[in-house]
Amino acid sequence: MKIIVTLSILFLLILLISNKIKPFVLFGSVAVLYYLLGYLNLNIWLSSYTSESLIVLILLLLVSLAIEKSVVISWCSKFIIGKNYHLSLLKLGVVTASISAFLNNTAVVASFMSIIKNNKFQAPSKLLIPLSYFSIVGGTMTLIGTSTNLIVNSFVVQNGLESLKIFDFFAVGFCISIGVLIVLLIFNFLLPEYKERENVINEYLIDVKVLKNSPLVGKTIQENGLRNLEFLFLLEIQRKDGLVTPVSHNELIKEDDVLVFSGDITHLETLKKFDGLQIGSQDLKLETLNLVDVVINSESNLIGKSVKEANFRAKFDAGIVALKRGSKNISKIGQSLLRAGDRLVLSVGKDFHSRDNINKNFYIISNIMQNQKLSNTQSFIVIFAFLAIIALSALELVSLLKALLVFLACLFIFKIISFDEVKRRFPLEIFIIVGSSLAITKVLVDSGLARDLAEFIIGTFGVYGLYGSFVGIYLLTLLLTEIITNNAAAALAFPIAYSTALALEVNPTPFILAVAYGASCAFLMPHGYQTHLMVGSICGYKTTDFIKIGWIVSLTYSAIVLTIIPVFFSF
Repeated sequence: MKIIVTLSILFLLILLISNKIKPFVLFGSVAVLYYLLGYLNLNIWLSSYTSESLIVLILLLLVSLAIEKSVVISWCSKFIIGKNYHLSLLKLGVVTASISAFLNNTAVVASFMSIIKNNKFQAPSKLLIPLSYFSIVGGTMTLIGTSTNLIVNSFVVQNGLESLKIFDFFAVGFCISIGVLIVLLIFNFLLPEYKERENVINEYLIDVKVLKNSPLVGKTIQENGLRNLEFLFLLEIQRKDGLVTPVSHNELIKEDDVLVFSGDITHLETLKKFDGLQIGSQDLKLETLNLVDVVINSESNLIGKSVKEANFRAKFDAGIVALKRGSKNISKIGQSLLRAGDRLVLSVGKDFHSRDNINKNFYIISNIMQNQKLSNTQSFIVIFAFLAIIALSALELVSLLKALLVFLACLFIFKIISFDEVKRRFPLEIFIIVGSSLAITKVLVDSGLARDLAEFIIGTFGVYGLYGSFVGIYLLTLLLTEIITNNAAAALAFPIAYSTALALEVNPTPFILAVAYGASCAFLMPHGYQTHLMVGSICGYKTTDFIKIGWIVSLTYSAIVLTIIPVFFSF
């Protein structure tokens, strides 16, 4: 049993690092494998998906839909950016960390990205990496600030320990937030300063006029072979009597049509093969494009598919003008496999705004399409009720789970959110990852593998005493979170940490918190954390941009964690 479990975990780790298969598929598959092999009891497996901490996590993500609609975040964002860069950075840090302590950090970053990107005082590249960092450290201040903390608490409860309280994380998290804020204020010169080039849309477009008596006239796009060009993507057709966008494969070409292609316009020779076309003959009517700037989110079903496979035009009523991945412009738009964090400049049709799959797949970072906001009164009631739930739960006057259930029911009753919104935004992937992780963790313990790894940690770091083993657990988790996702890192590191504490016969809380904080210490790699992917494509950040400033932040964060945890939580 131990050998098979070891091989399966190694295989899981390799696939997580390769990032080619979604984590929820991998974790779910391993849980199924253990059940089929008889390592996992069906009742125990199913009970993993009904863990109280997991249900609280799901409810928090669902009620956050209403908070995202409130005007509070938009109101706060207006006061962040000013003429003085250091003051703007300070306000960004305080506001972002404070909000992220109670809300999903991806929602906070998505709300602030547009304000930062379109501000007229500061270079967005000097603020977007800090925005991501501040959202991470803010989430470490409370149990509900990040999904990682709630996942770790699920493991805590599963092992028969007392559940962590909402503000058990505050002392360490607050010190981390202050430390990271100071570091970024001092070392902000290491942040890149990239100039915005948003108005150079012409770099991605080429117009072609269909001449009189062209052999293309009267034939469809498909028949003329204009659908499957390698480097160019037919975006729209400009006609005297109107605009055709998106362009169907069976659309007939007419005389004097202006065909607008996006992609790598250096490959004009592709279009020269077609008779009866005049390249670059018209003044392109950019005002007709109705551009929207988006970033593909981690829940999108576009991930791993090409634009053609995803049937992008039909699904979203939009054509892709440009596809950016970090600092790279992707030329083969039609053939490229889409990834989380990819930035798309879209030319949208009239139905784009009414599609119900937009928020499920994209973060909107232009000012063109903002989510419908609640009124000031509605926003006040929603925020007040949410904060009241947190306060009453922290005082142990009400159960957080029961309070959130009542709150969610009220949101439905008063039509603050709808069932369709919940259906579209239900965090199914997180639900599967966490539930499967709980089951996998039990198998790791039952097989003895977790104990063996704990003995390795003790043998390697235990020469430096009890504190050395504590540091070893933290470093293991930190390493995992930089090469795989933070939630996956917590799932793999927890059973080792808990087994280490049991072997040493000490209080497991410091080791548990080492996993929680270690799993959130993801500052070096742009793919290490979802908010990094979100900001990464806005300014064309390179991996080295994160490393230059990230190693200092990571070192500061780690030093505070390893110093403060033993002070507040004795071994």
